[in-house]
Amino acid sequence: MGKKGKKEKKVKGAEKTAAKMEKKVSKRSKKDEEDLEALIAEFQSLDAKKTQVVETQSPPPSPRLNASLTPHPEKEELILFGGEYFNGQKTFLYNELHIYNIRKNSWTQVDVPNPPPRRCAHQAVAVPQAGGQLWLFGGEFASPDGEQFYHYKDLWVLHLGTKTWEQIKVKKDVDKGTVHTDMFLLKTEAADKWMWSRLAPSGVKPTPRTGFSMAVGPNNRSVLFGGVYDEEEEETIEGDFFNDLYFYDQAKNRWFAAQLKGHKSNRKKRRRGDKTTEAETSEAAAPSPAEPIEVVKEVVAEDGTVMTIKQVIPSQAAPASEEEEEDSEEEGEDQQEAAGPQVEPCPRSSSMVAVKQGVLYVYGGMFEVGDRQFTLNDLYSLDLHKLEEWKVLVEMDPKMQEWLGESDSEEEGAEGGEDEDEEEDSEEEDDSDEEQHPPLEPHENYAEYLSRTEQHWIRLARANMGPEAKEKKVLKVAHAMAKTFYERRD
Repeated sequence: MGKKGKKEKKVKGAEKTAAKMEKKVSKRSKKDEEDLEALIAEFQSLDAKKTQVVETQSPPPSPRLNASLTPHPEKEELILFGGEYFNGQKTFLYNELHIYNIRKNSWTQVDVPNPPPRRCAHQAVAVPQAGGQLWLFGGEFASPDGEQFYHYKDLWVLHLGTKTWEQIKVKKDVDKGTVHTDMFLLKTEAADKWMWSRLAPSGVKPTPRTGFSMAVGPNNRSVLFGGVYDEEEEETIEGDFFNDLYFYDQAKNRWFAAQLKGHKSNRKKRRRGDKTTEAETSEAAAPSPAEPIEVVKEVVAEDGTVMTIKQVIPSQAAPASEEEEEDSEEEGEDQQEAAGPQVEPCPRSSSMVAVKQGVLYVYGGMFEVGDRQFTLNDLYSLDLHKLEEWKVLVEMDPKMQEWLGESDSEEEGAEGGEDEDEEEDSEEEDDSDEEQHPPLEPHENYAEYLSRTEQHWIRLARANMGPEAKEKKVLKVAHAMAKTFYERRD
């Protein structure tokens, strides 16, 4: 009886400890979430100290993703606003305004008083009304540790003529948005009546993806670039990044993949008399259908990390659109003989794109190699009329790639707001915790400890949360309990 009672007491003590850990984690998350608005207000108070517009010639903006890149409605300029950067330990948000001069290939940073709060993943569009306006809606703010998020639903306008920001007050009686993967068209039915209609486009549609970028191109076509598709397994997520280009013909309601023709100087001109011989040679030597070309490029960051970028360049033999099918036979042959792989942006997601006078500009974004994220600051351009080749305007600077990786103390200081009484109350249970939970081994970091003891914490979390709790929620609580225990014992 004595042993049985002691065992039951230990089980109840473990359940009580698990409940207390979960409560502590929930309390910390709630506190952090409430602190986000205070952090945003603190940043705004700093921005409020700016009293005049200051324009400064500057180097290219620092690496970032999920910013907005918008063509100026009247000038040969691109407008970059906001964005985010993650170095492995800390998330940085921006509300900087940068202007890229296309003709001079130069950047200018513009400090404007009372800008929108720092954000990323917002939407922006420029219109020529009233001397030019940049309209900006929504976006996201993240805590420095990347654990908590605040989503904006505000509306701002930057008056480009006077360089002043203005917040537009909007009625809040609007429906909440829902994420869709289908396509819709908004059009006018009458003078003041707008109507949504579902589209069912034909052609070669882009493969499923997120984080892609779109812009309005010439000839009544929209341009889609890049993105990522995450393949999720039990405990891992592998991202398949893209750098392909698709066009959507708005008049024909049709998608088609873009194929670069290559520069004319790289094409071989054929003689009509050699067609038969070359056809026989290509039929014997070339694979059918043509296989894609895989290009491997290595970039060394300043910390010595080698980034291996693999690009699969599709065959040039497939026609890109109906218009190209109607081209002359000689032009088609020239396209197929474009020499070698093309220079192009590496696969990426969350890049910024804009089209100005028929030229597509792609700036920044991110891609992942293993557990490491690389945030880019390169700039490419592509003439959408010619579709010959990408031009590199600003190369990626490996020296600007900083990655600190996960730290065992990444949440250090997060418990500053905890009640001291609660910690004192748990001191009595510390001795029993050491018996109930797997102890730390000498010089063992958190990742090693979690790998060795994960099943213990999952069982404990499951016992505390009940059989109806979802697996992802149980796993999240189990990891939080393990980390709390690790930090208390470390």
